[in-house]
Amino acid sequence: QLQFVESGGGLVQPGGSLRLSCAASGFTLDYYAIGWFRQAPGKEHEGVSCISSSDGSTYYADSVKGRFTISRDNAKNTVYLQMNSLKPEDTAVYYCAAGERGCVPDLYEYDYWGQGTQVTVSS
Repeated sequence: QLQFVESGGGLVQPGGSLRLSCAASGFTLDYYAIGWFRQAPGKEHEGVSCISSSDGSTYYADSVKGRFTISRDNAKNTVYLQMNSLKPEDTAVYYCAAGERGCVPDLYEYDYWGQGTQVTVSS
């Protein structure tokens, strides 16, 4: 059974940091591009970041560039999203997803999804 388990969300003050983890079971992440998406209340899903399976190339949305870093540890079958200098507008449910069509910020290109983890940035 293909499954993602996300963790690392929580409440943090503006300027703080969190590291989200996305651990896969039932399949090997090596062959998949992994994306992180987020959805704030009343808003559409936003593609935050992704990392390719082939050469490790990455994508970041302009809104997070320079603050977020995506990485993958294939030995642990886990992908991470390090989030620094968090802002209130980063508040959302964050989802990881796996797809076979490369690192693209389009949720329809991903086939397997985690359950989401809440990130709240507030003082």
